[in-house]
Amino acid sequence: MKQAIYGLILYVFLMIPPVVHLSESIMSIHMHMQMPLLGIAGMFMTPFLQKKFPSFFKKWNENGIPGIILFFIVFFYWLLPRAMDETLILTHVEVFKFISWPFLIGVSLRDSWAKLSNAWKNAVYIIVSVAYLGMAWLYIFSPDQLCNNYLIVEQRTLGWGFLLIAFCILLYFVQTLFIDQSQYE
Repeated sequence: MKQAIYGLILYVFLMIPPVVHLSESIMSIHMHMQMPLLGIAGMFMTPFLQKKFPSFFKKWNENGIPGIILFFIVFFYWLLPRAMDETLILTHVEVFKFISWPFLIGVSLRDSWAKLSNAWKNAVYIIVSVAYLGMAWLYIFSPDQLCNNYLIVEQRTLGWGFLLIAFCILLYFVQTLFIDQSQYE
């Protein structure tokens, strides 16, 4: 229960207008901090939601694959440069961000992760890191401004952030192949 309260506090904090304005004013903070923190808030609230609606999660996401597919659909939408631009311009897209990141990405990822086999978990690591490498290439080497509301220098900084995160995910993935995780559980 404490975890759900922490998630709710984080969620409400991220929705405070000065925090929203500050986090959306810098492109890399918007993409690499605000959005993942919204997902983490949803992850914190997941056990409470699982206890409140156990039949829904059992019926809807029995083996974890539907939840991961939902995670990827919404996650890939938010990787689009246009989605970030529309968040700053259109109110309904911003509302969708504050609903989709915690409740579609965070909850579905946490609910699915324990149910997935190791092969599916490895696939998630690879897909996310390849997507981040692609986004790094796009944001770093694009000669044009991809987001109208951000400068090209911010776009390149975001690309380098994507590259660093992709490298870290791949490093963690390779590490899981060589270290037996059951010894540390």
